[in-house]
Amino acid sequence: MKATITWKEDAMFEGISGSGHSVVMDGPENAGGKNRGVRPMEMLLLGVGTCSAFDVVNILKKSRQDVTDCITEVEAVRVDAVPAVFEKIHLHFKVSGKVLDPAKVQRAVDLSANKYCSASIMLGRAGVEMTHDFSIEEAK
Repeated sequence: MKATITWKEDAMFEGISGSGHSVVMDGPENAGGKNRGVRPMEMLLLGVGTCSAFDVVNILKKSRQDVTDCITEVEAVRVDAVPAVFEKIHLHFKVSGKVLDPAKVQRAVDLSANKYCSASIMLGRAGVEMTHDFSIEEAK
Protein backbone atom coordinates (compact mmCIF):
# COMPACT_ATOMS: atom_id res chain seq x y z
CA MET A 1 0.00 0.00 0.00
CA LYS A 2 1.08 3.54 -0.64
CA ALA A 3 -0.21 7.02 0.04
CA THR A 4 0.96 10.55 -0.69
CA ILE A 5 0.40 13.47 1.63
CA THR A 6 0.89 16.98 0.26
CA TRP A 7 1.12 20.10 2.38
CA LYS A 8 -1.38 22.64 1.02
CA GLU A 9 -1.06 25.60 3.41
CA ASP A 10 -0.90 26.46 7.09
CA ALA A 11 -1.77 23.15 8.84
CA MET A 12 -3.80 21.71 5.93
CA PHE A 13 -2.70 18.62 4.03
CA GLU A 14 -4.23 16.51 1.27
CA GLY A 15 -3.80 12.77 1.44
CA ILE A 16 -4.15 10.67 -1.69
CA SER A 17 -4.46 6.92 -1.27
CA GLY A 18 -2.84 4.38 -3.54
CA SER A 19 -6.30 3.69 -4.99
CA GLY A 20 -6.61 7.35 -5.99
CA HIS A 21 -9.00 8.69 -3.35
CA SER A 22 -8.28 11.94 -1.55
CA VAL A 23 -9.04 13.44 1.82
CA VAL A 24 -8.30 16.83 3.34
CA MET A 25 -6.82 16.94 6.81
CA ASP A 26 -6.33 20.11 8.83
CA GLY A 27 -5.13 21.04 12.28
CA PRO A 28 -7.00 22.95 14.94
CA GLU A 29 -6.97 26.74 14.91
CA ASN A 30 -4.61 26.89 17.89
CA ALA A 31 -2.06 25.01 15.77
CA GLY A 32 -2.44 27.15 12.65
CA GLY A 33 -5.29 25.23 11.06
CA LYS A 34 -8.60 26.54 9.84
CA ASN A 35 -10.78 23.49 10.58
CA ARG A 36 -11.14 22.63 6.89
CA GLY A 37 -10.69 18.91 7.28
CA VAL A 38 -10.57 15.96 9.61
CA ARG A 39 -7.73 15.80 12.14
CA PRO A 40 -5.13 13.06 11.57
CA MET A 41 -5.96 11.27 14.85
CA GLU A 42 -9.66 11.42 13.95
CA MET A 43 -8.70 9.77 10.65
CA LEU A 44 -7.23 6.87 12.61
CA LEU A 45 -10.51 6.46 14.49
CA LEU A 46 -12.48 6.59 11.25
CA GLY A 47 -10.19 3.95 9.80
CA VAL A 48 -10.46 1.52 12.70
CA GLY A 49 -14.23 2.01 12.91
CA THR A 50 -14.71 1.41 9.20
CA CYS A 51 -12.36 -1.58 9.13
CA SER A 52 -14.30 -3.22 11.96
CA ALA A 53 -17.73 -2.33 10.57
CA PHE A 54 -16.77 -3.79 7.18
CA ASP A 55 -15.90 -7.08 8.90
CA VAL A 56 -19.06 -7.18 11.01
CA VAL A 57 -21.37 -6.57 8.03
CA ASN A 58 -19.47 -9.00 5.81
CA ILE A 59 -19.50 -11.77 8.45
CA LEU A 60 -23.21 -11.25 9.14
CA LYS A 61 -24.04 -11.45 5.43
CA LYS A 62 -22.01 -14.67 5.11
CA SER A 63 -23.92 -15.97 8.17
CA ARG A 64 -27.15 -15.33 6.22
CA GLN A 65 -28.31 -12.63 8.57
CA ASP A 66 -30.68 -10.04 7.10
CA VAL A 67 -28.59 -7.03 8.19
CA THR A 68 -29.95 -3.71 6.93
CA ASP A 69 -27.72 -1.18 8.69
CA CYS A 70 -24.60 -0.94 10.83
CA ILE A 71 -23.58 2.25 12.59
CA THR A 72 -20.30 2.16 14.46
CA GLU A 73 -19.76 4.68 17.23
CA VAL A 74 -16.11 5.04 18.19
CA GLU A 75 -14.95 6.67 21.43
CA ALA A 76 -11.32 7.15 22.31
CA VAL A 77 -9.26 8.41 25.22
CA ARG A 78 -5.81 9.84 24.66
CA VAL A 79 -3.06 10.09 27.24
CA ASP A 80 -2.37 13.53 28.69
CA ALA A 81 1.23 13.69 27.48
CA VAL A 82 3.29 14.16 24.36
CA PRO A 83 2.85 12.19 22.23
CA ALA A 84 -0.90 12.12 22.94
CA VAL A 85 -1.40 8.52 21.81
CA PHE A 86 -4.64 6.63 22.21
CA GLU A 87 -4.97 4.86 25.54
CA LYS A 88 -8.43 3.33 25.01
CA ILE A 89 -10.72 2.90 22.03
CA HIS A 90 -14.26 1.56 22.29
CA LEU A 91 -16.34 0.52 19.29
CA HIS A 92 -20.10 0.18 19.66
CA PHE A 93 -21.87 -1.45 16.72
CA LYS A 94 -25.53 -0.54 16.30
CA VAL A 95 -26.70 -3.34 14.02
CA SER A 96 -30.12 -3.29 12.40
CA GLY A 97 -31.80 -6.11 10.56
CA LYS A 98 -34.66 -8.54 10.42
CA VAL A 99 -34.69 -11.23 13.11
CA LEU A 100 -30.95 -11.00 13.75
CA ASP A 101 -29.44 -13.75 15.87
CA PRO A 102 -27.62 -12.07 18.81
CA ALA A 103 -25.12 -14.96 18.98
CA LYS A 104 -24.20 -14.41 15.33
CA VAL A 105 -23.81 -10.66 15.86
CA GLN A 106 -21.58 -11.35 18.89
CA ARG A 107 -19.54 -13.79 16.80
CA ALA A 108 -19.13 -11.22 14.01
CA VAL A 109 -17.95 -8.55 16.47
CA ASP A 110 -15.55 -11.00 18.15
CA LEU A 111 -14.11 -12.22 14.84
CA SER A 112 -13.54 -8.67 13.68
CA ALA A 113 -11.86 -7.72 16.96
CA ASN A 114 -9.68 -10.82 17.31
CA LYS A 115 -9.03 -12.12 13.82
CA TYR A 116 -9.88 -9.87 10.87
CA CYS A 117 -9.67 -6.12 11.56
CA SER A 118 -6.03 -5.30 10.91
CA ALA A 119 -6.41 -1.76 12.25
CA SER A 120 -7.99 -2.82 15.56
CA ILE A 121 -5.56 -5.68 16.10
CA MET A 122 -2.55 -3.49 15.27
CA LEU A 123 -3.63 -0.80 17.74
CA GLY A 124 -4.26 -3.43 20.42
CA ARG A 125 -0.80 -4.90 19.92
CA ALA A 126 0.61 -1.38 20.28
CA GLY A 127 -0.89 -1.14 23.77
CA VAL A 128 -4.23 0.54 23.09
CA GLU A 129 -7.01 -0.97 25.20
CA MET A 130 -9.53 -2.01 22.52
CA THR A 131 -13.10 -2.84 23.55
CA HIS A 132 -16.16 -3.69 21.48
CA ASP A 133 -19.87 -4.17 22.10
CA PHE A 134 -23.09 -4.06 20.13
CA SER A 135 -26.80 -3.46 20.21
CA ILE A 136 -29.44 -4.83 17.87
CA GLU A 137 -32.42 -2.99 16.48
CA GLU A 138 -35.18 -4.71 14.54
CA ALA A 139 -35.52 -3.22 11.05
CA LYS A 140 -38.90 -1.82 10.10
